[in-house]
Amino acid sequence: MLTPRFAETVTIVTGASRGIGLAIAERLTLEGGSVVITGRNKEALDEAVDALGPNASGVAGRADDPEHRAAVFAHVAERYGRLDHLVNNAGINPVYGPIAEVEAGAARKILDVNVIASLDWTRDAVAAGLSRSVVNIASAAGLGASPGIAFYGISKAALMNLTVQLAYELAPQIRVNAVAPAVVKTSFARALYEGQESEVSAAYPLARLGEPEDIAGPVAFLLSGDAGWITGQTVPIDGGGSIRPML
Repeated sequence: MLTPRFAETVTIVTGASRGIGLAIAERLTLEGGSVVITGRNKEALDEAVDALGPNASGVAGRADDPEHRAAVFAHVAERYGRLDHLVNNAGINPVYGPIAEVEAGAARKILDVNVIASLDWTRDAVAAGLSRSVVNIASAAGLGASPGIAFYGISKAALMNLTVQLAYELAPQIRVNAVAPAVVKTSFARALYEGQESEVSAAYPLARLGEPEDIAGPVAFLLSGDAGWITGQTVPIDGGGSIRPML
């Protein structure tokens, strides 16, 4: 039985109809919290809400749509009357290949969703009375060279620095941290491991890919009072990938 660290709290988790976002929402509800989840596909979102149970609700829309954000915060105010935590999980990577071939329009869209929208969600959350903490879902792709998904990595590196800046400016009232997962077995990351899971897994000292639950636990920790003296940090969650020998 998990300790109810999130009893009587409300958390918004963006991009949570599946994968990592859904696992985070599930962990928070298992620990007694209420969650409001978002996603572009209303049908998938409704299914996720049903699976999460009575402490969950959802609002469908695009993460970079100001009207969607306004609808989410209006829903939170009307249904719950409080907001404790925000998890900026929504992200996109519509291109794969050499960075020199990434079209400017696609690059701007990646930045809009992965970086600017995270800033907007945080600013709007603060305006709506956010009281405790933010966790941004970055990526190990932002910590080094990431062939094939380089611009995605650039956006996640920017998100990590945004985490630092927000942590500094919002302290001491609100803590802001990030996690940087390596390859996790989700539909979002499927192109990175499908048909070659054994080979990709072998690159990690723990000899397996991540599961969404591997990310949910550390995120719950960073949101909780157990991390009450941690802010402005990015925690790699990578199966030991970052400790591989250079030679």
